[in-house]
Amino acid sequence: MVDDSSEPIMISALQHFSYCPRQCALIHVEQQFSSNVHTARGDAVHAHVDKPGWEAQPGARVERALPIWSDRLGLTGRCDVVEFRHDGSIYPVETKHGPRKAKVHDDLQLAAQALCLEEMTGKSIPRGAIYHHSSRRRREVVITDALRRQVEEVTEAVRVLLASGRLPPPVNDARCKECSLKDICQPEALTAKPAQTALCSSLFMPD
Repeated sequence: MVDDSSEPIMISALQHFSYCPRQCALIHVEQQFSSNVHTARGDAVHAHVDKPGWEAQPGARVERALPIWSDRLGLTGRCDVVEFRHDGSIYPVETKHGPRKAKVHDDLQLAAQALCLEEMTGKSIPRGAIYHHSSRRRREVVITDALRRQVEEVTEAVRVLLASGRLPPPVNDARCKECSLKDICQPEALTAKPAQTALCSSLFMPD
């Protein structure tokens, strides 16, 4: 269990960190956020699942926007959908707006939800799913031991990052293209500075 004085970490921060540590720091340290077409689509998709409530479906009671937490890991958040099935199993479902494509940071977020639900209910949760809204299909994710360890490792890394209050350097790669914080982050400008400094030094070195 983490120190009682530690603030709980949002599960979303794990996904942000796994995608890009600088993005995580901008959002969770500096409280910066900006929208683009991708976040707008995500907001539209979550408009329904973000409304707390439940409904009966064949074989399951379905809870939406369910608050979850883990005292052991110091995590808190909310599940888009949790199916409490009549056979006693619990099945979390995370909604994403993109096409049906495996993404490690999405799987990590789902696994963190599963670990929280396990601690809250005392039941093992071996799998869940990512619902990809664009294709209207689910992609099942097995909550492996390796994925569980990764949740714990990334949680600790995020805790260290938040405690430091510092921004990691930008990555300036393919991830930046779809990031809504690109204009705030300015990856091209910041990664160009060392090269510019070296160039200036070489141009103006004394004979």
